[in-house]
Amino acid sequence: MGPFAWIAGHPFAYPLLEVLHIFGIAALVGNLLLFELRVWGVGAQLPLAPLAQLSLGVALAGFCLVAASGLLMFASQPTELIANYAFLVKMGLVAAAGTNAAMFHARGGVARLDRVARAQTALSLGLWIAVIIGGRWIAYL
Repeated sequence: MGPFAWIAGHPFAYPLLEVLHIFGIAALVGNLLLFELRVWGVGAQLPLAPLAQLSLGVALAGFCLVAASGLLMFASQPTELIANYAFLVKMGLVAAAGTNAAMFHARGGVARLDRVARAQTALSLGLWIAVIIGGRWIAYL
């Protein structure tokens, strides 16, 4: 048993972490979707720069909440999660989503609403949906 094993057995700790994790996912994916819709041309009357600053900032805060709660949940049962195929797939998808986001920003994607930016945002949405699906499957594999 590791130092965080108490989390899994505590009547409120793990469920609270799950709630925080879901709230972070909602903030992350919801705000990415808002930004991505703007990149795809929906709400073109909205200025992109302020919308991006707000939505991507909230998305980043959501990711930080997801990462912190996820790390604590992982720390409570690392052996079981490392052996879970769905968890490994989910972590690979998170890495792919992070790489895609880094590439989007490295090429100045917020200022470039071109075909590549639209493809990267579509890929982003698909990856985050796959991460959510992978996360749900963890409990069943």
